[in-house]
Amino acid sequence: MEYIDYYKILGVDKNASAEEIKKAYRKLARKHHPDLNPNNPEASKLFQQINEANEVLSDPENRKKYDQYGKDWKHAEQFEQAKKHQQASGARGQGNPFGGGEYYTYGDESGYSDFFESIFGNRAGGGRQTRFKGQDFRASVELNLTDAAKTHQQTFTVNGKNIRITVPAGIENGQEIKLAGYGAPGMNGGPNGDLYITFEIKNNTSFTRKGNDLHATVPLDLYKALLGGEEFIDTLDGKVKMKVAPETQNGTKVRLKGKGFPVYKKEGQFGDLYVTYQIQLPTNLSAKEKELIEQLARERKTN
Repeated sequence: MEYIDYYKILGVDKNASAEEIKKAYRKLARKHHPDLNPNNPEASKLFQQINEANEVLSDPENRKKYDQYGKDWKHAEQFEQAKKHQQASGARGQGNPFGGGEYYTYGDESGYSDFFESIFGNRAGGGRQTRFKGQDFRASVELNLTDAAKTHQQTFTVNGKNIRITVPAGIENGQEIKLAGYGAPGMNGGPNGDLYITFEIKNNTSFTRKGNDLHATVPLDLYKALLGGEEFIDTLDGKVKMKVAPETQNGTKVRLKGKGFPVYKKEGQFGDLYVTYQIQLPTNLSAKEKELIEQLARERKTN
């Protein structure tokens, strides 16, 4: 029976943390996805092994079982595991302890390793068959911040099937959604696994996002800061005109209510946009400008 070193597949140490395993899986899944390697016949198999390794190591219980049996697992231990499943389902058998006159065997119809199936899913040869839920799939989708700010549809391919989903505006970086039944087929009539999609938001703007609020630093020339005026401010949905109060100080922060990021699954609700003014001092002063500034300085001293 085949043994696969899942730690080696993901390129992590046996003592790797859950976060390290998650990062390694995402990196490899993107690199070896079959859609990105159409000319590599081995990509699909490797991608399947990567998903299988993540399925085991990302689950604390599965990982514990894997670490316990390792490469020294015994057939008897597999049979005992199968026996417990059959006892739980009320199965009875004659001859061998698993029902029917045949030994307990493991199928390869699912495409996953014998080792994986022996611990986390198998079928009995003869007698009543135990149903097993199919393997869960995990995928990551990268979005620009501007795309995450509006409700839209995304189409991608998982296990050869095109899936279209609606992505609600306001989705967070690292947020995960579940699509029930879009994983691997179940065994012996069991339900399909689920598909978990993690969103990775790439900031393609000059804003900084903090929850539903956006933050921006806006340069403001010295004269407008002193005398006041108007300034056009960029937002996610275009420019807005703001009044600048006279004698605005460097670092002054103003709030544009409702001009931030959409609130997830709350139609018409938005965070705020916070603008911090950064006053720009003039450079390359002419002789006349220097004279006027010196005159202003003397004027300030006499007051």
